[in-house]
Amino acid sequence: MSKIKVTQVKSVIGGKQNQKDTLRTLGIKRIGDSVVRELTPEVKGMITTVNHLVTVEEVD
Repeated sequence: MSKIKVTQVKSVIGGKQNQKDTLRTLGIKRIGDSVVRELTPEVKGMITTVNHLVTVEEVD
C-alpha cells in the first residue's frame, strides 16, 4: 500500500457536520495539521468527502 500525506488548508467553519467528523476521523484538528495514512478505500472515501478542504500528496 502506498502512503499519502493529507494536510488541511481551508477552514471547516460553516461546513457540514459530516465534513467536520471526517476531518476528526482522519486525525486533523486545525488548518496546517498533516497526517500520513495508508491509501485504503476507506481513507480514499474520506478524502473525497473533504477534498475541497485538504491537499493530498504521496509519501515515499
